[in-house]
Amino acid sequence: MLFLYTVLLVCCAILLAAGIVEQRRHFDNLDHIPTRVLVNGIRGKSSITRLCAGALRGGDLVTVAKTTGTAARFIHPDATEEPVYRKFGIANVVEQIGIVRRAAAYKPDALVIECMAVMPALQEINQSKLIRSTIGVLCNVREDHLAEMGPTLDDVARSLCRSMPEDGICVTAEKDRFHILQEEADARNCKLIYADPETVTDEELRGFSWFTFKENVAIALTVAELLGVDRETALQGMYDAPPDPGVLSVERYQTPEGKKLRFANVFAANDPESTLMNINQLLDLGAIHRPLNVVINCRPDRVERNGQMGEIIPDLDPERVFVIGHPAKSAIDAIPAEFRSRAVDLGGDKRDAEEFMGKMLDMLGQDSSMVAIGNIHGQGEILLEHLAELPPDESADEPVATAPATPAGRAEATPAAADPSETMQLYAPRIDPYQHYSEAYESRYAQHQQPSVPQIPVQRDSAHDYPHQQPVHQSGDQQAQSHGTWTGPQPDQGGRPALPPADAAQPRGLFEPRIQPQHSADDSQQWHSPGEQR
Repeated sequence: MLFLYTVLLVCCAILLAAGIVEQRRHFDNLDHIPTRVLVNGIRGKSSITRLCAGALRGGDLVTVAKTTGTAARFIHPDATEEPVYRKFGIANVVEQIGIVRRAAAYKPDALVIECMAVMPALQEINQSKLIRSTIGVLCNVREDHLAEMGPTLDDVARSLCRSMPEDGICVTAEKDRFHILQEEADARNCKLIYADPETVTDEELRGFSWFTFKENVAIALTVAELLGVDRETALQGMYDAPPDPGVLSVERYQTPEGKKLRFANVFAANDPESTLMNINQLLDLGAIHRPLNVVINCRPDRVERNGQMGEIIPDLDPERVFVIGHPAKSAIDAIPAEFRSRAVDLGGDKRDAEEFMGKMLDMLGQDSSMVAIGNIHGQGEILLEHLAELPPDESADEPVATAPATPAGRAEATPAAADPSETMQLYAPRIDPYQHYSEAYESRYAQHQQPSVPQIPVQRDSAHDYPHQQPVHQSGDQQAQSHGTWTGPQPDQGGRPALPPADAAQPRGLFEPRIQPQHSADDSQQWHSPGEQR
């Protein structure tokens, strides 16, 4: 018995020594990366990670990035990327150790990495042990993962704050709970900077060839400014950066019966607020129009979320609601009674895909739009696979006019005669996020001519870094002319939303850049801009 206890003690000592050695090696790798940006929040983390990396690359900073969303990717300093290998396909925060080791091999100026932890305790470990970020990003606080971080949104906000760096900086675009973030930042001696979305003009947003939000761009611009990259250079770097495979996209198909269908994949925004925001933006831009059809995909392990998707149907006011997946009843019962007659139950865990696809396409109009919401896994993946087999609709895009507001309060877009020059150009990336890596994904951006930075005078100073300051908002009439540029109706500017109390934060200036990288001649030859590499 004594022998067994001795063996156990020796094994524990060996494991302890190995753990200490691994931790020291990991911390040494972190020390080789001067700036580490950890992106956390509920929605948009992958897009912000790519935007920040693109902005820093545009400023000639050697930047490595890693996303965790729809398709986890390791992004090299030349903007090429590869899928993150996961044993048995299971994600684990421990993989960050290997990512840091690979990143340190490049001796980069910056690492931009997406937080992959959900549990509050793991978020704190991810920050304090695995990444030890110098700049934190907390993009937003939304109604999701309430079981792990809730039950209230205030609790979610405080849980996300566990990824804030102590004695560092945190950038956020969250307005409603800014005062909570400020309290948590003060407790960690962390400088909290507000990235105001209103400082991003419509012309700057139109330079992107995919859908993104002003909040995401504002955060990336603020991070770039902290590291000494000027605004126009950062914007050009973001324009050159390929989007995430799960980016909001609109595909145009033609059914076997000759019907036209615009399909928007909104599965990635799987909380009610983000779902509504994405669909409303598509309607405002004219990327989709009415009659609008909604597909809700249900999962048995996400019953609560199925019901949340059913509850927002009155805000969307669709013509029909197709419910697929299992249990469909969890979404249908949550639809208010006055809208429940529009629901079509095509669910069931054993329902044949050809059956529900055929019924769905038969019930569509001659020219309609469809948005898919809820959970992508299960029959949602089958839906996307079958739609991808339809021939693309390459007919000339018809202009869209704005009709009187619907009962749900949204403007209804209907086809109308107009000048052909006002025809909208739609960009619809055909990316399959379920393949490990897509050659078409790289080749498309290698051949795609990126738009130039709009030449717009933009006033920027430290007074705009906090929500209680009034920004100077610039706009212009010139639109960027490129493939994928919106030339149709643009969203209204509207007034600024209510801001946090003036005493929620004290005015602070922008943080002085931490690094001033000096590249040798060999470095300048080795790392070019993404556009030059491709």
